[in-house]
Amino acid sequence: MSGEVIRCKAAVAWEAGKPLVIEEVEVAPPQKMEVRLKILFTSLCHTDVYFWEAKGQNPLFPRILGHEAGGIVESVGEGVTELQPGDKVLPVFTGECGECRHCKSEESNMCDLLRINTDRGTMINDGKTRFSKDGNPIYHFLGTSTFSEYTVVHSGCVAKINPDAPLDKVCVLSCGISTGMGATLNVAKPKKGMTVAVFGLGAVGLAAAEGARIAGASRIIGIDLNESRADEAKKFGVTEFVNPKDHDKPIQEVIVAMTDGGVDRSVECTGNVRAMISAFECVHDGWGVAVLVGVPSKDDEFKTLPINFLNERTLKGTFFGNYKPRTDIPGVVEKYMNKEIEVEKFITHQVGFSDINKAFDLMLKGESLRCIIQMDA
Repeated sequence: MSGEVIRCKAAVAWEAGKPLVIEEVEVAPPQKMEVRLKILFTSLCHTDVYFWEAKGQNPLFPRILGHEAGGIVESVGEGVTELQPGDKVLPVFTGECGECRHCKSEESNMCDLLRINTDRGTMINDGKTRFSKDGNPIYHFLGTSTFSEYTVVHSGCVAKINPDAPLDKVCVLSCGISTGMGATLNVAKPKKGMTVAVFGLGAVGLAAAEGARIAGASRIIGIDLNESRADEAKKFGVTEFVNPKDHDKPIQEVIVAMTDGGVDRSVECTGNVRAMISAFECVHDGWGVAVLVGVPSKDDEFKTLPINFLNERTLKGTFFGNYKPRTDIPGVVEKYMNKEIEVEKFITHQVGFSDINKAFDLMLKGESLRCIIQMDA
């Protein structure tokens, strides 16, 4: 089908908060520096739900959501040399052009050309969509739109992985798990025996806890308002669970008291600005490092006393766990293949593509971490 329009099934979000509809859509061939992928497995991330609900951002419909997935290259556009039909790949919501200052820096993964853009609903090359139905455009999402049997992605947003890797497992490494685990391993960098606090025990927070477990942390304190997450968190290395609602003083004071002055590292995965402040103020003076992962509301302000910095506490931010998509994600997949990391425990449900709305229901009820959606079922 190289060079031709493909007709296939896609789950289209026609309007905010309404169930997705399985439609037959047309997917145009890839243009310059683009690839067309056959998606085999995709997963639902909370970011998909957030933009489906159209809360706090510019609504854009009709749209094909989805950004955590695995598939096969079907065809490549002009100028694409590093990928070819048949390659097993993970599409990623952010990219790596390889040419800009960020891509050439060892310290950044925030590509000037391909970094995440939640408002863009078209392809960078020509400002047009590759999806249509009855001649009318359907918008893209995060440059990936994986809730479609076929999708078109910029080649810089595609990680070529081990051909033996099981896509129904490693597809979840293309977003949330790498984000949380990388925040701990690449940014917080706890040393063996250190204490780590993780704020928010959703999939990203549990991945951050998993990173702390891999690093050899002696105590991993999980903080969450949802008591039901306490037992699940133990599977990911959490040694102690704290619910802020059980205490009548700020949670940072509780943690400082628990840890003789504060934890060595903290990772915040909620996006709540109060939790961000708590995560910073609960680290030990002299060497404590706090890492912010959650995305706050655009008008939120972070307020703390300057003396907290002068007392040698460090505050860092991270994006996608500081992983470069094309360079680093294949290595994360190799860690799974070598049994250095587990992803199965993050996968709580699996549904067929025709039942994709069940995945939304499970996440909205707080019953799933990751639900795998099998495209041919």
